[in-house]
Amino acid sequence: MTKEELENLQKYLRVKFGNPQLLVKARPKKTDSAEVYLGEEFIGVMYLDEDEGERSFNFQMAILDIDLDEVAG
Repeated sequence: MTKEELENLQKYLRVKFGNPQLLVKARPKKTDSAEVYLGEEFIGVMYLDEDEGERSFNFQMAILDIDLDEVAG
């Protein structure tokens, strides 16, 4: 991913989720994905998908059952 793509993804996520603390950071030694943070907390990975010249981005976020227990309690 280019620096411009990372910046655009960050802007998009901030607007879409209404949260200026979302950060998109390049991954060391990886060019097909980026890390997504909420403040300093890692929350997921953004993957680049290229198919027949079309580029799209897929966000993957794992939610652990213990994380659900924290908010349910």
